[in-house]
Amino acid sequence: MEELVSLVVKKTGLPKETAQNVVKIVLDFLKKKLPPTVGIAIDGFLSGKGQAAAAADLLGGFLNTAKKPAKKK
Repeated sequence: MEELVSLVVKKTGLPKETAQNVVKIVLDFLKKKLPPTVGIAIDGFLSGKGQAAAAADLLGGFLNTAKKPAKKK
């Protein structure tokens, strides 16, 4: 997450604390709007697991979602 915060600071000139708040707000918004598996991948990537582990988490989430029966409307 620090890399993303640093990029926001560099591109906008915002103070670091403000940039951290902005990044957190945007990430929380994305996690609410996107499928849960994407949120898992975002968390994995930002926690420092790296791309391979985050991709494995995402794949695992997709597989778990695929196994669940579809909800009827």
